[in-house]
Amino acid sequence: MNRVIEIGHHKNLTINKKITEYIKPQIIYIPLESKNGVEYSHNVKEGDYIYKGEVVAVNKDINFPIHSSVSGYVVAGSHKIINNGRKIRCIVVENDFKEKYENRAGTKKDITKYSKEEFINLLRESGITGLGGSDFPAFIKYTSCDNFKYFIINGVECEPFITADYALMREYAENLLEGIDAILEIMNIPKAYIAIKETNDVIASEFKKYIGTYPNISLSFVSDGYPAGWEKNIVSEVLNITYDKYPSEKGVLVSNVSTVYAIYDMLKNNRPLTERVITITGSGIKKPQNVRVKIGALMSEIIEHIDGYKDLKNPLFIAGGPMMGKSLPTDDLLVTKDLNCVIVMENKLSYPNVCISCGKCASVCPVKLLPVLIMKNIKDDKKLKDLDPKRCIECGLCSYICPSKIEVREFVKEAKERV
Repeated sequence: MNRVIEIGHHKNLTINKKITEYIKPQIIYIPLESKNGVEYSHNVKEGDYIYKGEVVAVNKDINFPIHSSVSGYVVAGSHKIINNGRKIRCIVVENDFKEKYENRAGTKKDITKYSKEEFINLLRESGITGLGGSDFPAFIKYTSCDNFKYFIINGVECEPFITADYALMREYAENLLEGIDAILEIMNIPKAYIAIKETNDVIASEFKKYIGTYPNISLSFVSDGYPAGWEKNIVSEVLNITYDKYPSEKGVLVSNVSTVYAIYDMLKNNRPLTERVITITGSGIKKPQNVRVKIGALMSEIIEHIDGYKDLKNPLFIAGGPMMGKSLPTDDLLVTKDLNCVIVMENKLSYPNVCISCGKCASVCPVKLLPVLIMKNIKDDKKLKDLDPKRCIECGLCSYICPSKIEVREFVKEAKERV
């Protein structure tokens, strides 16, 4: 098994609360570039009326669309705003609050009766991406192997604050099972495993209410540590299988719980991806909770709707979890497909000290890198190549364990880009 360690948990802030919703933003901002650097060409202009679910931009390289999450008028066809610490191009839409859907071709049918070709096309047309944080187009992953043998649904959610997947499993276990069963039937995959933490008794109980009618779906329990939700760790623990780069090499398909729920909604209602559930939490939030929100909504507006912030002298905003997320000085943040959590807390970060070469970062690295050497050789491309930073999964354990409070992960990320 891979390296998994215990870290502090703060899930109690949101874990027992029902999913609420804020689906009436005044304005939405549709990014024309993804966090992976993929750019989209917009096909609407200022003054156009658009429907909810209408394609407003396309990545022409793979014919992959972005949809509007509201109906209303385009007020700026390509406008730069600050999001996640950088300026990005966006389509700006003023919500008319009518939720008018664009009519999509075809009619709803039994969700198991789609052909594989129809299903893959629908994944692409619906803009389904990895909602666990990868933002990778699902239709590419689902065509990465001709004959998958196993389907693993990743419900481990090992980041300390995040409970969005947990909330979906607790409230929609029956729907998830229906969706998983449909994917098995359509993709002709013999067996599925829902991977959850061995301590998630509540989630196990919810699935056990319905799982008896699905003989090809089983629960599988993995270690309660970090990064237990790492794809390689899950495949190793659930199936005792190892692989080089991608699980598809061994006929294994892995999808996050939120992605599977989006696929279920797509099959059931023939709708594209326009909403998702995110965790809004931390000591700086008055009422931490999981919220269903529009993709493209402003985080500041959403937080105001759920009663806002506590008074903080020096607030710190984290987009994503504290381990793999990004810290920001303000709440200039949009809901994107890959955003699963926002944390607000008092900024108590101290200035980093000098590295003492203790080697703790190497001792916890799940892929057995030497982060301290990568950091110290950050300007030496030849040495960096030998140190192989491209294997880094950006879990953040090296920064977490560092007694000098150095953001070691940022050096390793830079090294990945350099090589």
